[in-house]
Amino acid sequence: MNTSEFRQHGHELIDWIADYFESIREFPVKSQVAPGDILKALPGSPPDRAEPFSEIFDDFQKKILPGMTHWQHPSFFAYFPANSSTPSVLGELLTSALAAQCMIWQTSPAAAELEEQVMEWLKQMLALPESFTGVIQDTASTATLCSILTARERISDYAINNAGLQMQPVYAVYCSSETHSSIEKAVKIAGLGRRNLRIIEVDDTFAMRPEALEDAIRKDLDDGVTPLCVIATIGTTGSTAIDPLREVGEICQKYKIWLHVDAAYAGTALLLPEMRWMSDGLELADTFVFNPHKWMATNFDCSAYFVRDKAALIRTFEILPEYLKTSEGSSVNNYRDWGVPLGRRFRALKLWFVIRSFGVSGLQEMVRRHLFLANDISNQIDQADDFERLAPTPLSLICFRYHPVGTDDPETLNRLNETLLTKLNSTGKLYMTHTKLNGAYTLRMVIAQTYVQQEDVANAWALIQETARSL
Repeated sequence: MNTSEFRQHGHELIDWIADYFESIREFPVKSQVAPGDILKALPGSPPDRAEPFSEIFDDFQKKILPGMTHWQHPSFFAYFPANSSTPSVLGELLTSALAAQCMIWQTSPAAAELEEQVMEWLKQMLALPESFTGVIQDTASTATLCSILTARERISDYAINNAGLQMQPVYAVYCSSETHSSIEKAVKIAGLGRRNLRIIEVDDTFAMRPEALEDAIRKDLDDGVTPLCVIATIGTTGSTAIDPLREVGEICQKYKIWLHVDAAYAGTALLLPEMRWMSDGLELADTFVFNPHKWMATNFDCSAYFVRDKAALIRTFEILPEYLKTSEGSSVNNYRDWGVPLGRRFRALKLWFVIRSFGVSGLQEMVRRHLFLANDISNQIDQADDFERLAPTPLSLICFRYHPVGTDDPETLNRLNETLLTKLNSTGKLYMTHTKLNGAYTLRMVIAQTYVQQEDVANAWALIQETARSL
């Protein structure tokens, strides 16, 4: 494809993308294909000769698009959002065109320095502690792994990187029963052992119980186990519970334990001054992560990771072979030493586009709208005789179930709600997922898609009621 053809097809794609955003409500939210349908539609062998772009794009529309779940659909209420926006798409387009490897300052000075400044912007926007320094990671899972590895190295005076875990104490990591599964994965990857992950009880709001945490720490100390790290969560995966950060932080200070705060989804709500009660005590944390690629209109992947001691982070990950040595030294940020991968994408560009295009007030308006819509539906669920919420709604996730009058058997209710969810998702008109809270099959409705409107939410709630009452 020459540049003339690229120009022509590029214009065609931009027009298609614009049409897609305008007509996205016409697509089924969740793909309706069966397992294997897409695979059967694809040739078993690659083409020997070049194929025209028109044929490739035609196959995209006919064979690939039917197998896509439309995460940017305003009726996408599943999991947590992976939001995009038109400014972010344009920033991502430029990132793809530049195709820079942003591993060190010298490979693209603008990429390094824009990332440094944009992370400072985010720190101001969320009112994070001044002592924090930020870096963009790909996901919160990676950021959590970085945090645990840094905690491991600091507590061992960086001996584990050098000699391994032999002759080291047994280290324990603590998190609540509602914490994200990436914590368990990170503990395994870090070589600490899954059996040394302590699961702490939660209260009736599904938040970590500080007294249970301290009991577990004391027991480990009595047993000769070394407490390494506590993971506190602002907005747990199942129900967006808010762990009591200050109390947890004070326990960590008391026992000299590393504290990592996971706010992957909920962190964006800290844009709002009225939501910053959630981060009370954050100055006691060693690390903090949230994902602009969830609720801040920025394409996946873009995870904002903040550290109190950047020297400890860099010392954990730095490696300096001869071919990467440069004359700038410590006067610049070489972000290859701030995380796991050597190669890095220019993620800061799309985030810069988003912040400048929306403005802080525009992003705040979006989040407030989502919180208002979620509160409105929560109130309607509370007023319905045959529905009930199963957890508080501090953010824009609603956890609820259908509970018809006179049906109280737990297993019957679980089956009923599982059937309801399957029927709802099969309509293509909305997409939700589930969790289990205290054993109850729980419908999760996350109202956080960038362009969702009151009408989308009202239509979804009407469909939920109609479908449930027809079972």
